[in-house]
Amino acid sequence: MDKQDCNDPRALSSVIGTPIDALTWSQALARLSGWANARQSRYVCICNVHSVVTARQDEAFAKVIHDADMATPDGAPVAWLMRRLGVDTQDRINGPDLMWRYCAEASRRGESIYLYGGQQSTLDTLQLMLLEQFPGLRIAGAYSPPYRQLSPEEDAAVVETINASGAGIVWVSLGCPKQEKWMSEHRGRIQAVMVGVGAAFDYHAGTIQRAPLWMQRNGLEWLHRLASEPRRLWKRYLVTNTLFIWFAVRQLLAPRSAQT
Repeated sequence: MDKQDCNDPRALSSVIGTPIDALTWSQALARLSGWANARQSRYVCICNVHSVVTARQDEAFAKVIHDADMATPDGAPVAWLMRRLGVDTQDRINGPDLMWRYCAEASRRGESIYLYGGQQSTLDTLQLMLLEQFPGLRIAGAYSPPYRQLSPEEDAAVVETINASGAGIVWVSLGCPKQEKWMSEHRGRIQAVMVGVGAAFDYHAGTIQRAPLWMQRNGLEWLHRLASEPRRLWKRYLVTNTLFIWFAVRQLLAPRSAQT
């Protein structure tokens, strides 16, 4: 990895009004590593179509994404729009792959990570799988929060535990927009980089089957998820995908000066 990458100036591209980082995989991984090694309190949002459309409609959520230290383009449509807007080689930098690639590098460095979110059974399986794949990886702790808001005392105890664990990075799997709001609320309190990775814990633990590679590479992972959970996801994809197309077309047809 090029050490210089972590010092590159931040370049942003507006995706239907949401600022998304224009960066390579190498730059994304280098930034995380640099922040984690310094135990800096930062948070990273992985933004797909649902995220940017929600930000367009929800001012409070938009501020959370805007204030993030890094927002990567998850979802093929988000990366595609960035390429159309001039970021010619922009890749899709999604949560499951970012977590996997980072853990591979962290294993070689003997670096500690922390897992926050998901069901306890998922966390148990995930830890075994990660240690099997990456023997040098140090899992400093894992916590499955209850399905309710933590009391101030409980939350303070969680923060203390994470900070005492020595982990430089916390992978957060609470789902959007809950995980983004949680990370925003804990920046400055948790002395580590927080990265919201959505369903990555379930994918890597095998509790949810991820789309085949050919679907991932062709921007069809959303279709696989919809087919897997139609009752829960049909409205989200029908509404948000339609709105994204509408907003994207408007942005592309706007004068060049108004596209950023």
